[in-house]
Amino acid sequence: MKGKVRNNILLMMTAFIWGSSFVAQSAGMDYIGPFTFNSVRCLMGAAVLLPVIKFLDRQKKTVGRIEKGKEIKENKKTRKKDRQSLLLGGCCCGVILGVASSLQQVGILYTGAGKAGFITALYILIVPVIRIFLGKKAGFKIWAGVALAVVGMYFLCITKGFAIGKGDLLVCICSVVFSLHILVIDYFSPRTDSVKLSCVQFLISGVMCAVPMLIIEKPSLEEIFAVWLPLIYAGVLSCGVAYTLQIIAQKDTDPAVASLLLSLESVFAALTGWAILGERLSAREMSGCVLVFAAIILAQLPEGKTDKIPVISCHTAFCIRCVWRYSRIANPIFPMKSPIC
Repeated sequence: MKGKVRNNILLMMTAFIWGSSFVAQSAGMDYIGPFTFNSVRCLMGAAVLLPVIKFLDRQKKTVGRIEKGKEIKENKKTRKKDRQSLLLGGCCCGVILGVASSLQQVGILYTGAGKAGFITALYILIVPVIRIFLGKKAGFKIWAGVALAVVGMYFLCITKGFAIGKGDLLVCICSVVFSLHILVIDYFSPRTDSVKLSCVQFLISGVMCAVPMLIIEKPSLEEIFAVWLPLIYAGVLSCGVAYTLQIIAQKDTDPAVASLLLSLESVFAALTGWAILGERLSAREMSGCVLVFAAIILAQLPEGKTDKIPVISCHTAFCIRCVWRYSRIANPIFPMKSPIC
């Protein structure tokens, strides 16, 4: 029970870091291009994890000295298999992460940070839909959530001329790719070391984004140093800390519960976008955000009687209610009354 509570707290921390990192991503591109930003922050994330890996390896060696010889021999037999899983998982996660983060970064050039946060959060709905093709069933709530999200996306992204903005479209595609990222992590995280997996995926993603950075953008060191603060926040916290927390917490957490908690990312993105960047959403866009978020919560509610609903779901709903109530009092960005409150 304590382990589940700890994992839930780690996932909520991840959602906050990710949500607030939309602001860093938006601010960072005032001086450098999207591929430069992604490459530098991913490489920074990988570098931050190296001393952590070394420290954990030392601890494992200390424990290994007091183990029996038979157990140590068995560990040596599985070492090669673990290394293969690490390399394969790191490469798969890194490539998918590189594609998703690049789509998101380019999309933020043409849309707001708060709006991008809500569109990105659609991966919570997309994950259970993709699992249908993997032999998992989807209940009525999933399809109801999808229908509600489609209406919400219409209000959020579609203009009066029935056209979708370039940035919104790119972030929508990014959401699909992030859905694949969650499923791949769910597969590999129990099979290899979490921190090493996170480090390898950032290294692969950083090198991958460095190719278009050097060919297309060709940044100077002065331009990179000009955005040192957003890069540190996005690299150290969003990459080095948040993704690692996600991998660690997902080991013993159901993917549906994990995606529910990570959906708070969109709320944190809207709040930090208002607080730091002064972004404002129109009444139409705000209606779309409410519908998308309601769809996300609906799709992740457990089937069956209400007494089977996990405690964390109720706690999360309470947190959402408090966030909305604070936003209504603190700022007119949310002029409409939230149905959640």
